[in-house]
Amino acid sequence: MKQYNVGVIGATGMVGQRFITLLENHPWFNLVALAASTRSAGKTYDEAVGSRWLMKTPMPESVKKMVVLDAANVEEVAAKVDFVFCAVNMKKDEIKALEEAYAKAECPVVSNNSAHRFTPDVPMVVPEINADHIDIIPAQRKRLGTKRGFVAVKSNCSLQSYVPALHPLRKYGISDVLVCTYQAISGAGKTFETFPDILDNVIPYIGGEEEKSEQEPLKLWGRIEGDKIVSAESPRFTAQCLRVPVSDGHMGAVFVRFENKPSKEEILQAWKEFHGPAQDLDLPSAPKQFLHYFEENDRPQPKLDRMLENGMAVSIGRLREDNQYDYKFVCLSHNTLRGAAGGAVLLAELLAAKGYFD
Repeated sequence: MKQYNVGVIGATGMVGQRFITLLENHPWFNLVALAASTRSAGKTYDEAVGSRWLMKTPMPESVKKMVVLDAANVEEVAAKVDFVFCAVNMKKDEIKALEEAYAKAECPVVSNNSAHRFTPDVPMVVPEINADHIDIIPAQRKRLGTKRGFVAVKSNCSLQSYVPALHPLRKYGISDVLVCTYQAISGAGKTFETFPDILDNVIPYIGGEEEKSEQEPLKLWGRIEGDKIVSAESPRFTAQCLRVPVSDGHMGAVFVRFENKPSKEEILQAWKEFHGPAQDLDLPSAPKQFLHYFEENDRPQPKLDRMLENGMAVSIGRLREDNQYDYKFVCLSHNTLRGAAGGAVLLAELLAAKGYFD
């Protein structure tokens, strides 16, 4: 595979830091540019981040002396790279404008942000589920007036636990889904040191999260019609999202109703056999086995299972029949790996394998 020079926009934040750790020894992507807000620009990365380095592994030596660029200087950053990852903390309209500015500078953007998830010609992709949605990119390029530039996004972090578990069961006609998510504090960019309110506590509200959890699965399961992606009409989703005192790992408690109820054995077999384009293309970040089912009653657990397959697999457990829905189960994914930076790197690998950065 060809080597690509890449940049990270929003490099000083938690997800930006996670991108840096994932790109340190990446076989296809060579990290050459770090960009952030004006207040960090001009400093070395070590100076800009310092004690705010939040990863469990040390800051890579390769980035410590890199000078942070101003993310607003689009042409300067774009000239150094083949594409960028974007994970910025800005208002939604500002993120949209920034990402489109990079795309119009002929610099593709693989975004961790939510701003463009419902732009009709922007693919929102989980590579195992809807890799074909990248076929909308030529239509987006036509709208933007670009030859290379485009924006592609990954979905919300909480979806990464339960939508992969539901996806191979769609052949049985999923009609209704109720999901309660129990979401780690790193999803808010926090640690226990910076979020003392969460200690001995559960917060039953995460702004905007329930709407995303109910609407984004339908775009993932949608289809391309002309120059836009049209969301699926069903199933019906309802969600509640809670912030819990866990460092990493989003858990979902799922209740599902089918038009053609499968047996428990059929569900377990569907999970075991499931693979997608990420596995078929042998992408570097793809888990070998995407969905793992645990027979133990007390699994999966974030502390034990979030790092399964380098944090890129989904863990499932406690499948059983329900007296109101057909079945219920729990599932778990690592929210800053599979759910954020890792999912974006996997999407970039898919785009690279399909020639979209050439």
